[in-house]
Amino acid sequence: MDALTPISELLRPTLFCGLLILIAAVERSWPVRLSDPQRPMRWPSNFALVAIGTALTMALQLSQIAASVWAEAQGFGLFNHIQAPVMIECALAWLLLDLAIYLQHRTFHEIRWLWPLHRVHHSDVEFDVTTGLRFHPGELLLSQVFKMCVVVILGAPWMVVLAFEVGLSSFALLTHANLRLPPRLDRALRWMFVTPDMHRIHHSIHRDETDSNYGNLLSIWDRLLGSYRAAARENQREMKIGVPEFRAPAQQSLIALLLQPRHPS
Repeated sequence: MDALTPISELLRPTLFCGLLILIAAVERSWPVRLSDPQRPMRWPSNFALVAIGTALTMALQLSQIAASVWAEAQGFGLFNHIQAPVMIECALAWLLLDLAIYLQHRTFHEIRWLWPLHRVHHSDVEFDVTTGLRFHPGELLLSQVFKMCVVVILGAPWMVVLAFEVGLSSFALLTHANLRLPPRLDRALRWMFVTPDMHRIHHSIHRDETDSNYGNLLSIWDRLLGSYRAAARENQREMKIGVPEFRAPAQQSLIALLLQPRHPS
């Protein structure tokens, strides 16, 4: 595995960048929302945030794959102590990782001192593929540490961790896409997966709608744990996106976003 680690660590950003470019192009052909006057401020800030967060996690060598390899070498974690068919073990590990991300996301909403960090993501006044990049570096660091701990506790196989991380980052772009799906297709997909229309509700300006639809890949956790919301108050094209206190153009600058958690909830 040591020889494969650099390759596996490069796979995720390579696929991520390719998918980002593809979705940004497709959004222009089949958008849900048509007007975005703040894009000249939003896009550079959103790209800068993901660049800063990525640089920090790389500098601190925070890697879920490395955590998985370490746990396997030490014989640590649940799946290093149970005997099960490989496919069942991989499927269970993947499901538990997805559940952990759902719980992490919900925790950032429900714990008062964590919300200001996550609020940076929600304070985007529009909803497109770059919103999936918009996370405060502090939240990204906490998230990386949390995911590494989950990987070690589970003893999840490194190939499962890699596949999950690729899926998680890819879905972060897909579920934030300003993309219009046929209603019948959207309803069918929602039984298993989070769709852009489902996640757009989570970015509503209304807090009760924001505090719903926490899923990242699978929608089943929202349905099972009582946080699923089928529709917003307004229609998807016209609904207001963001946080009421942070909608001014000046509040979309990179410096304003980095300093935003200092403001009270």
